[in-house]
Amino acid sequence: MSLKERITEDMKAAMRAKDAPRLGAIRLLLAATKQREVDERVTLSDAEIIAIIDKMIKQRRDSMVQFEAGKRADLVAAERFEIEVLQAYMPQAMSADEVAATIERAITETGAQGMAGMGKVMAVLKPLLTGRADLTQVSAQVKTRLTS
Repeated sequence: MSLKERITEDMKAAMRAKDAPRLGAIRLLLAATKQREVDERVTLSDAEIIAIIDKMIKQRRDSMVQFEAGKRADLVAAERFEIEVLQAYMPQAMSADEVAATIERAITETGAQGMAGMGKVMAVLKPLLTGRADLTQVSAQVKTRLTS
């Protein structure tokens, strides 16, 4: 079953269970995927859907920071719940050791040396690690590795 089919089935289950908060989060995800499909006139692959989910999770984390600053615990809880719902569709996260090994393989594979090779390494890593590791942290690790 594709990821999109799984999300649609989960939406139907949430409707049957009358789980409004979960249904709302799933509908937001389906709306985002359909919007991109319509805009680009393509059918999205699982990897592209995972990228959308990753972006939505980052948006919610940013919102949580703002809501916490505004002392809006109710909105923080709503964002946290949506993150939990979205996180269920993400692939299993890689451990720090697995990420480090993947970075080393990418550096060896591209033959990158110094900061000039950063783009090549990240181009190899991005499809491998999207949704499985925080790419901001991966980028920092690559930068540290290439400058040492």
